Amino acid sequence: MARFTVTGFLADVWQKKVYPASITVEDGIIRGIDPVPDGALVTEQFILPGFVDSHVHIESSMLIPAAFARLAVVHGTVATVSDPHEIANVCGIQGVEFMISNGRTTPFKFNFGAPSCVPATIFETAGASIDVQQVESLLQRREIKYLTEMMNFPGVLHQDPVVMAKIAAAQRVGKPIDGHAPGLRGEQAKQYIDAGISTDHECFTKAEALDKLHHGMKILIREGSAAKNFEALIDLLHDYPTQIMFCSDDKHPDSLVAGHIDQLCARAAAKGVDLFKILQAACVNPVLHYSLEVGLLRVGDPADFILVQDIEHFRVLATYIDGIEVTDPEISRQWQLSSGDDSFPTPRSVNNFDCKPVTAANLAAPYDGQETVPVIEALDGQLITNRLEIPADLLLNTQSNTLTANVQEDILKIVVVNRYQPAKPAVAFIRNFGLKTGALASSVAHDSHNIVAVGTDDESLVHAINQVIECRGGVSCVKGGAGAESLVIPLPVAGLMSDEDGYAVAAAYTDIDAMAKALGSPLTAPFMTLSFMALLVIPHLKLSDLGLFDGDQFKFV
Repeated sequence: MARFTVTGFLADVWQKKVYPASITVEDGIIRGIDPVPDGALVTEQFILPGFVDSHVHIESSMLIPAAFARLAVVHGTVATVSDPHEIANVCGIQGVEFMISNGRTTPFKFNFGAPSCVPATIFETAGASIDVQQVESLLQRREIKYLTEMMNFPGVLHQDPVVMAKIAAAQRVGKPIDGHAPGLRGEQAKQYIDAGISTDHECFTKAEALDKLHHGMKILIREGSAAKNFEALIDLLHDYPTQIMFCSDDKHPDSLVAGHIDQLCARAAAKGVDLFKILQAACVNPVLHYSLEVGLLRVGDPADFILVQDIEHFRVLATYIDGIEVTDPEISRQWQLSSGDDSFPTPRSVNNFDCKPVTAANLAAPYDGQETVPVIEALDGQLITNRLEIPADLLLNTQSNTLTANVQEDILKIVVVNRYQPAKPAVAFIRNFGLKTGALASSVAHDSHNIVAVGTDDESLVHAINQVIECRGGVSCVKGGAGAESLVIPLPVAGLMSDEDGYAVAAAYTDIDAMAKALGSPLTAPFMTLSFMALLVIPHLKLSDLGLFDGDQFKFV
């Protein structure tokens, strides 16, 4: 590899100062960092460590790792801490192997974890399971950096033997354990942390985050396509710079085209956060916490760094990984959109789909005589939902004695269809999706990834769901019933990801998102919000393929 030098104003995260410097790179390693003498010509650019997304599900971008990397490097991201539990819930270990293998086709530094909760709960049908022995085996591998988010926090609190065995397996090999405990406070939070859980990305209030910080936990400030906690938590970075990281968790392709961790840095700078505290969260803390093989602008480090126009807006001019300028279109064009190892499957062969088309009769909701109906209330920018009790009269069709959507009251029907085996769909009701007509459907439905759909009428729901089934995975939007205008994005890789170019997928997603909003949805990201309406481990009320679920009491309604 050629020897080269880069000059600019170096943001030295170790000395916490910015000074004109020249960096010498050879064989992908930083061989020298030399201050530029006073009066010497220096390129008007800033040299920073590369950004790290400290918690992300690559699958939620609808892109396979190689395509995700192409979009991320443009924004200065050189590495991710990636939880592959979405594909693991569909395809098990085979899915994890695919993500690792495909990631190797690029210079980008993907750092995958061993999924801790597959399936996420026993209250839904998943496509696979990963047991304690498989977790132990994964954790032995060098490329597996940690145990992924322990969503079963009740299992930790109650010392569930399987949960504790997975935690112990990570502790034996000295790898960190990610957390997931939305709303957990006080003594229970302390108990969860004392069990060995080191991070949480689910805090949605400053008070909750402070509670966990005081017990020694590291807090990830999340700003994804659906969950947005930056505004609530960013002030913590002033006082806890060594305990804060930035992450996206779930990022749709159009959002990734627009920006990544660079956006959080710019927003933090606009709020007056010190540059080196920003870089601590965006670059340094993830590398140290997860022991990542990512350079931090030291002599002898891998040459992972970025050039930015300024340290206010963080506009990225170039990204280097192991001394390769990966923002060079000629470089990224060579990245394969296929498996990097012939021993593992190609993208389109990774799937798990055995589902027959549905009919309107399958979606009927017979009235049981109760005075009120439990209704999910979706919240824009949050994964949590509220539980409402709505008078049954608002939904009752007296002619058929069934409950139906009430568009005027913004109470729509929500359906979850088991995509792994023939089964009766689960049906409930939801508020705040705002559709005036039509339906949305998706096979991206955390965490088991059955088909989830929301619609104003059964005919539209059937149309939207069956489009997803026909593609063996995808997202669809229909303007009305059968034969009406519709859009669909096929996701043939595990029903979660496309194997097309990332920019093309982002453009298609922009179109389908616009269509959903044209149908009346006021949500910032309707499809991302939809994908979390089956996530049982987030309170308060959700729908699995087995029924309506109370996330506080952890039981069916």
